[in-house]
Amino acid sequence: MAGTTDGLVELDVLTVAHGGVSVARLDGRVVFVSDTLPGERVLARVTDDRKSSFWRAETVEVLEASPHRRPHVWSAAAVERAPEDRAGGAEFGHIDLAHQRALKTDVLTDALKRQGRIERVVEVAALPGDDGTDGAGGTDGLRWRTRLTLHADGRGALGPYAARSHRLIDVDAHPLATPAIEAAALAEARAGSSARSEGGEVSFAETADGDVLISSGRHDDPIVERVGDRAFRVARTGFWQVHRGAPAALTAAVQEAVDADRFDPAAANLDLYGGVGLLAAALGDRFGRATRVTSVESDPVATDFAQENLADWVGASALTARVDRYLDRVERTASAAERQRLAAATVVLDPPRSGAGKAVVGSLTRLGVAQVVYVACDPVAFARDVALFGEAGYTLDRARAFDLFPHTHHLETVGTFTRAD
Repeated sequence: MAGTTDGLVELDVLTVAHGGVSVARLDGRVVFVSDTLPGERVLARVTDDRKSSFWRAETVEVLEASPHRRPHVWSAAAVERAPEDRAGGAEFGHIDLAHQRALKTDVLTDALKRQGRIERVVEVAALPGDDGTDGAGGTDGLRWRTRLTLHADGRGALGPYAARSHRLIDVDAHPLATPAIEAAALAEARAGSSARSEGGEVSFAETADGDVLISSGRHDDPIVERVGDRAFRVARTGFWQVHRGAPAALTAAVQEAVDADRFDPAAANLDLYGGVGLLAAALGDRFGRATRVTSVESDPVATDFAQENLADWVGASALTARVDRYLDRVERTASAAERQRLAAATVVLDPPRSGAGKAVVGSLTRLGVAQVVYVACDPVAFARDVALFGEAGYTLDRARAFDLFPHTHHLETVGTFTRAD
């Protein structure tokens, strides 16, 4: 049911959609509406009506609240603010934390059904501490972010962008960031800086040793991060998992996802989109120093650090290449003996948000690798690749999902694909 009042529309919110928005209908048309959740009735302003198939809208007022609605964890992003003044980056912050994970489970389940063409419910699980249970600093999904990027407006001001825009918002808190990151970001914003006079970004990183580093632009000088007793060198502004517990959680998840009966330490095992070698190290730590694994990464700086980080494993190596081009070259040039080692291989795959895609999945399945452990940061892209693997005769044997980004719509999935024997 919907109506209009002074140019606004009343919407009954039906279900959750991928991307941090919910679904309503207006005169039979789908409307994706932000800052709400299923079961609510809201007054909303349509912001995009250019498409005939769907519109987009922003909640202006909650008329009938869900029992799962809570005061927003970040007042700068709350519905009480005008939509154009709401900070982005915490689009689920108005929802009870347990229900956030239920909604993310629904999104993943729907994606696997629609895009992946399989019926599978994979529940999204919290990391230790995010429910305030282990003394690690987690309280209701806050204080997990060890990396934060803010934007400068060319006049020295510094802050996050408003949701779905490039408009800078002045804020007085960063509740998802660690206390040290928040303190540094607020101090930097208050100070202003002539170095920011041309705009751009300022990045904040808290290392494993508790140091807070502030950077404008790219910096390739090394810092040290730790997972358990193992140290990893990574570029100061290079990629590292943002959630304080994510590196350890993904290491354990990948180790558990590998089917040991299918794993051959002498095979041509691969860690694709390998970064600084975190997941290649997970294989080596589980299966021993002689484990053969090649990490493939397009960033040469990350590859150099991976070479250092994997030095403990005599069978490990790292090379710089685009994954699709590397696999295409392997397909064209591999000898019979190399193809045999590839057919016995375990492949760890951690692609960007867009997923692995047809070229990469096609190469892996044509090479007939024994198993693929897929680490996915986007449920829809992952589901599309599930369908591609399925068409090539591979089965999603197991899957787990993790809430590595509380109070946002993002989630991480780890799935194992095996070849039909």
